[in-house]
Amino acid sequence: MPTDDRLRPTPGFTPEIGTLVSMLAYTRHTTLTAVQGLTPDQLDWSAGPRGNSIGALLAHMAAVEWAYGVATFEDREPTAQEKTEWGPALRLGAAARDRYTGWTLEQYEALLAQVRQMSLRRLEPCQDSWLDREFTLIDGTRVNFRWAWFHVFEDELSHRGQILLIRNHLLPVPMAAAPH
Repeated sequence: MPTDDRLRPTPGFTPEIGTLVSMLAYTRHTTLTAVQGLTPDQLDWSAGPRGNSIGALLAHMAAVEWAYGVATFEDREPTAQEKTEWGPALRLGAAARDRYTGWTLEQYEALLAQVRQMSLRRLEPCQDSWLDREFTLIDGTRVNFRWAWFHVFEDELSHRGQILLIRNHLLPVPMAAAPH
């Protein structure tokens, strides 16, 4: 059955915010499709000491969205406690692999959904002109909110590519499924 993947303003939001919400939704749909059916062992697997697991990448997606929510909705940097909580997922690497081990796909989906619901609640009252507000990244780069929220789904799409690479080309084939 054909689907309708046109990007259009989502009802309940202004035109530009609604289009952004549509892009976020499509991106998330494709990410969840890419990880469908993975077990905790598959979510934990990494290609080596410098590789990221699929689970860590999913946590990273939630963390990036959360961090840009803090920057754009709250106009602040994360607190020390928030950096402890979200830091491993934001930075990835060994700390993320250690923190995000043994999680089920349902746990990652719940984390992603929780952050997304918070974002949608906060985006709902925003006017399109809100996207033009500006802030400075930690490295001194000046950006606007439009860039920040583009980066949320752009980062997710990039990491979804990594997930597909891991899943389709690197993830070890289960012994039961290996050809004889």
